[in-house]
Amino acid sequence: MLMTADDYRESLRRYNPRVFVNGLQVTSVVDEPLLSPGINGVGVTYDFAHQDKYRDWLTATQSTSGQLVNRMLHINESSDDLLKKLEAVRAVCAESGCAQRYLSHDALNGLYQATQQTDANHGTDYHSRFLEYLHRVQDEDLTLGVAMTDAKGDRSKRPGLQSNLDVYVHIKERRPDGIVIRGTKAIVTGAPYMHEFLVMPCRTHTPEDADFAVACAVPVDAEGVTIVAKPAGRPGEAAAKFSAKYGQSTGVVIFDDVFVPHKHVFLAGETEEGGFLTTSYANHHRHSCIGARAGFGDLLIGAGALMTEANGLDPDKHGHIRDAMVELITITESFYACGIAASVYPTHDPSGVMMPNPVYANIGKLLLATKIYDMHRVAHYVSGGLVVALPGPDEDHNPETQVDLLDVLGANPNVPAAERVEVSRFIEDLTASHQGGWYSMISLHGGGSPEAMKREIWRNYPVMEKTELVERLLDRGVLDNGQKVSKQPGRCCAKGCEPPEAIGGSESE
Repeated sequence: MLMTADDYRESLRRYNPRVFVNGLQVTSVVDEPLLSPGINGVGVTYDFAHQDKYRDWLTATQSTSGQLVNRMLHINESSDDLLKKLEAVRAVCAESGCAQRYLSHDALNGLYQATQQTDANHGTDYHSRFLEYLHRVQDEDLTLGVAMTDAKGDRSKRPGLQSNLDVYVHIKERRPDGIVIRGTKAIVTGAPYMHEFLVMPCRTHTPEDADFAVACAVPVDAEGVTIVAKPAGRPGEAAAKFSAKYGQSTGVVIFDDVFVPHKHVFLAGETEEGGFLTTSYANHHRHSCIGARAGFGDLLIGAGALMTEANGLDPDKHGHIRDAMVELITITESFYACGIAASVYPTHDPSGVMMPNPVYANIGKLLLATKIYDMHRVAHYVSGGLVVALPGPDEDHNPETQVDLLDVLGANPNVPAAERVEVSRFIEDLTASHQGGWYSMISLHGGGSPEAMKREIWRNYPVMEKTELVERLLDRGVLDNGQKVSKQPGRCCAKGCEPPEAIGGSESE
């Protein structure tokens, strides 16, 4: 069943999670105004699946069940799947800023791979459990929160050496019918309005820390789960031209002795496979982040073009504006091009999952993480100082000042001053408000810090191939009928095959 946004909202009424926002307990998530922008953002992924323009991107046929499912819950099986997922994420994030639900997709793909690998290595039955769970999630068209990033505590110490073990989620007790988990996940996207959480490790673990290598599914309202969240976007703020409608809540999720039945346990102490799950999920997620931030770039490009027009400037005549807009376009499309390359040159995992190329996916994510501040800078440049100098929205309806302000705040005679003001506030909302700061931070650290991307690029990039290329061109290590013919010392023997002849006669002379 493919739900609509309205269906999704109503489905949340079946759950009764323990949620706190701004120090107060939320009695009904779906009716809480402070969470509405986040619910609206997720809702876009549901409605777009029913629109002719986006249906091919937002839906897919799952081969393991033969059912039509939402793309955000699909297991990638081809390069085409990766490309359509990338386009889908860009489209929903261009509409909503960040549609959030693509994290469900990324975690499901990582778990599909990790559970099959674990079964092959240890003879477990995790993959069959996961398939049963996957098909139910797809049939019910659920949205899953990724509970991955632990609170971590002292970063210099491994999980088992922390003074408070609850800074990492871990297995506290193993029972015949399941496990009991305890600990804290510090950053869970959309936590209050998820259907279930996918709990996963956020780092590699040593055998001594096996109880921290746990992956499982937990309903959002399971006994012992508490969510402490921030509002989504800027609900109720008149100046929030975008984030009053669309935003994202993040939550700290506390697991206080939560029981998980075996059928929802997908890893329970397998440290090597837990590390594989972490890196696999990261690769899928960074690929998705490329699409998400390209969608955000679309918003800035469109707003920058509207603001340029409203300011009375023509990019064809004003080169500095044209150059700035081209820079914004180049940044956006350069990291998106990496996403396309990651889709076109994928890695075929033994599980059958098609993985985005890790080099291109990580380069794209590294570019967007570090260039997000340049995107804001360029948007500010083409927009002018009105973005932050504009009086507050209460003046828009103040009979004492409204007429005078509109008389002087116009620029292009073909664009009403009120429209120029509206676009200015839109850009302020996306780049110069606390919501704008959030977009910067989530771009920088979401999916891992830039250091994590650099490590993956170095780990996966074929540096040796480039080295061998240059060595060949320098006549080093070249093969001729199986024999090295290099004259370079140390390449085929300690002194070189042909020591240089003595100059000026023999030594005896």
